[in-house]
Amino acid sequence: MWCKLSRENFFDEFQMAGVAAEHNEIYLELTPENLSKALKTAQNAKTVKIKLTNKHCPCLTVAVELASIYLPVLNTMKSVVERMKSLGTSIVIEANLSREMNLKIETDLVSVTTHFKDLGNPSWVSEGDSQNSTQDQDPEIMAKTRVDIRKLQQLLAGQQVNPTKALCNIVSKRIVHFILLHEDVSLQYFIPALV
Repeated sequence: MWCKLSRENFFDEFQMAGVAAEHNEIYLELTPENLSKALKTAQNAKTVKIKLTNKHCPCLTVAVELASIYLPVLNTMKSVVERMKSLGTSIVIEANLSREMNLKIETDLVSVTTHFKDLGNPSWVSEGDSQNSTQDQDPEIMAKTRVDIRKLQQLLAGQQVNPTKALCNIVSKRIVHFILLHEDVSLQYFIPALV
């Protein structure tokens, strides 16, 4: 397969670092099926970063903004969400790989943000395995998703057992995945992004 792309038609942002300014072309041979499989992981994403990386040999890396983070104490989070519910119908949940998480309400009249710091990231985020899409991600970049605040409140209000660990995975503009661990039980909840 041979393909020539005009960057202006596909990319809002573009950065080229070639050998020299006059040699700013990249030639890469790849199997189309492999590219297709990689892009399936981002089929509903609104932004996808495709970059040429040189790990052991030149290859394309498909990156979707993703953050995995431990949650603050659920009762604290529940209290914050209950107060924010009177301000709007949706809430933005955002987190980064620097162990920070924010809950935001933004309306025409008000913007309120609650910041949580030093929460911790699960060990798989820092293991550096080649399948991990977060390994090349800037740790300060926030993965964020807007969700229905009632769904988040229902999840937090329904917790009768305090989990030993609670974490969430955020895929930007796509989904928030909560994992609550208590002894041998794992409860998982998915809240899809609002369009």
